[in-house]
This record gives sequence, structure tokens and C-alpha cells, in this order.
Amino acid sequence: MKEYTQLANTDVRRADRAVTDEAWIRTLLHRAPVGVLAFNQGDQPFLNSNLYVYDEAAHAIYMHTARVGRTPANLASETKICFTIFEMGRLLPADEALEFSVEYSGVTVFGTAVTVDDPTEAQHGLQLLLDKYAPHLKPDVHYRGITPEELKRTAVYRLNIHEWSGKKKEVAEDFPGAFYYGQEEQ
Repeated sequence: MKEYTQLANTDVRRADRAVTDEAWIRTLLHRAPVGVLAFNQGDQPFLNSNLYVYDEAAHAIYMHTARVGRTPANLASETKICFTIFEMGRLLPADEALEFSVEYSGVTVFGTAVTVDDPTEAQHGLQLLLDKYAPHLKPDVHYRGITPEELKRTAVYRLNIHEWSGKKKEVAEDFPGAFYYGQEEQ
């Protein structure tokens, strides 16, 4: 029997679903809308859902929160983190309850989080976030750009990626009865 607690962070239990194609991993990191940040709060694991952006040039993820709160308190110094994103595909019914399944794609990142103190980098990370979520709107054209006063009101974090893993499950397009959540036949 495998000792799963002794495996590398990036080992995927189902090797047939592991994705090692770094271009695929980067594409999913760019596309997924929400990520979940995990870190320890003392001896208690803690999760925080966030909007985020993957900066391919820096091989890092940027996110932000308010200046005060649980996340800033726990990420005040360089902290080991885990960050994940995922997409759900079709639900896959079966003749037996235990055999029901779902298509999915996901990426898990391991690394460290640091608070960005440099105003130039903080503005860069925030602008990348704005560009990801509102690519059709331009600063100083459709909205006032980020100001130094606004930078003082938010905490920006850079998640330094040390390693990552990808995982996906896909089945044939003509899978009998497959449907998307919320769109099942009436």
C-alpha cells in the first residue's frame, strides 16, 4: 500500500489523469476565474477564495485583500502556501451510484506568499488583475488608473510558484447521458 503522506506534493494518485504539459497548466491558470489559497493559521489550516492573476513572466500569482484581516495577518511574513484552481466539465451518470463521475481540470500550486511592499510591483499586480477581469476597459480611458492613495488601502500578494501539478478527466464527447450541472434535462 502506498504511503500517500510520503509522496511528493506534485504526485497525482491517478497517474492517467496527471498533466505535465506546462503550456496546458499555464493556459488553465490564465483562464480560471477564481482560486483558493490555503495556508496554516497556527495549527489550523485556512482557505481563502480569491480573484487572482497568473503573471507568466514572473512565474507568480498576484492577488489582493484588504490591509487588515485574517489573510494579511497570516501572510505578514513569507509563508508556505498551496493554491488551486479548477473547472468542472460534464456530469457523467452511470447505472450504479458509485460509478457516477464528472469531467474536470485543475492545477495545484505550491510555493510561498509574500506581501508586495514595492508600490511599482503592487500597481503592476493590481493592473494585471484589472486587465484579466475587465480586458475591454483601459485605465485612464474607461476608469481612473490606480492611485498611490488606493495602493495604501489594499494588500497585494505575490505567490511565488515553486512547483505545480495539473490533473484532468475527459471522456468521449458522446458519453451517454452526460450533462452540465444546472442544465440537466427536465
